[in-house]
Amino acid sequence: MRIFVSAGEPSGDHHAALLVRAVRARRPDVECVGLGGPQMEAAGCRLVADMTRLAVMWFLRVLVNIHRFVDLARRAERSFLDARPDVCVLVDFPGFHWWLAWRAKRHGIPVVFYCPPQVWAWAQWRVRKMRRLVDRVLAALPFEHDWFVAQGLQSTLVGHPFFDEPLVMARAEPVRDDRPLVLLLPGSRGQEIEAVLGTLVRAATVVRGAVPDCRLAVGALHARHARRIEALIGAHSLARGLGIEVHVGRTADLIAEATAAIACSGSVSLELLAARVPTVIVYRISGLAYVVQSWFRRARFITLVNLLACREPVGPVRPMLRPPPTVAPADPEAVYPEYLAARDPAPQVAVHVTEWLVDPAARARVVARLDAIAATVAQGGSAERAAAAVLEIARPEVPRGVHSQRRAA
Repeated sequence: MRIFVSAGEPSGDHHAALLVRAVRARRPDVECVGLGGPQMEAAGCRLVADMTRLAVMWFLRVLVNIHRFVDLARRAERSFLDARPDVCVLVDFPGFHWWLAWRAKRHGIPVVFYCPPQVWAWAQWRVRKMRRLVDRVLAALPFEHDWFVAQGLQSTLVGHPFFDEPLVMARAEPVRDDRPLVLLLPGSRGQEIEAVLGTLVRAATVVRGAVPDCRLAVGALHARHARRIEALIGAHSLARGLGIEVHVGRTADLIAEATAAIACSGSVSLELLAARVPTVIVYRISGLAYVVQSWFRRARFITLVNLLACREPVGPVRPMLRPPPTVAPADPEAVYPEYLAARDPAPQVAVHVTEWLVDPAARARVVARLDAIAATVAQGGSAERAAAAVLEIARPEVPRGVHSQRRAA
């Protein structure tokens, strides 16, 4: 049996690696091949190419790299022709994966989407494309599973892979510093770091002024990002004396230690939920992008934790003709105050973090809400359930779709 797996960014590489390990644990004879990154390779997947270095966002950046994506799609299709896989598993990264799904379907290969694209939030018209190109959706979150089923897609709720690996609270070196830690997480993509780090640093400067004994640390994915982060921090005159620590590859340890966090919007919010860390979410975009997203977004919040906490997460937002002249206050119903902003929300961000540091009762209220959410969604076993579904589809003797709409136990 041969399974083709494709993941296009670091978080997808992590999820796909867990899936590959779960598949190989069930069926050691399965050959896994695909597009991905170092974690997939370490899990036993033979890479056609490393795609995680091409994690890009926004239309113009995709256009600049279009020739690279075309080459990757051709190499993947050549792999299909050289040795036809029994199933093609796609992990997030929808822009490129639509191309890959089309090529797989052209050769009669079943397509499974694990951690599917959030079309319910941004591009609901693409559900027609999903019906045409995707045989099975392996949904990570309860409300998205329900939405996919309502749209006529075959979906299995498997849970989110971020909860498959328990948070390691014990560290290799005991923490000897009792000062509160404010963790800054500027994202895993280069353009995210460029866009949000300034806001994170300016907010941290205000927090340090109010709570002089707090520690400030940045979690960087790898050394290349760390060097850029250090350079950007050095360019901020107010930040040079703050002693902001920059750590590479220690994000999980830092999350376990953090008192509060300021993070770029992304799936890291689920890691922060698992550790019960009160967090402010920031996402900086241009004025034009702010207007455009208001016309296309169909989700009340941009943060997964907040979507899990509200009763009706999917629905249109108010479209705008111009960005607001000031930063709008955070929605009081959000567990994690979030700022999708064209203007700098650093002062507002600092207010939340400072309150959590100086008022234990305010922080405890946030932690209690996180406990309630985690009790319903923070369950491990996603990769195991996904592996079972993938192997079911890959076996030609098993009728496909028999249990497609059954919720995972």
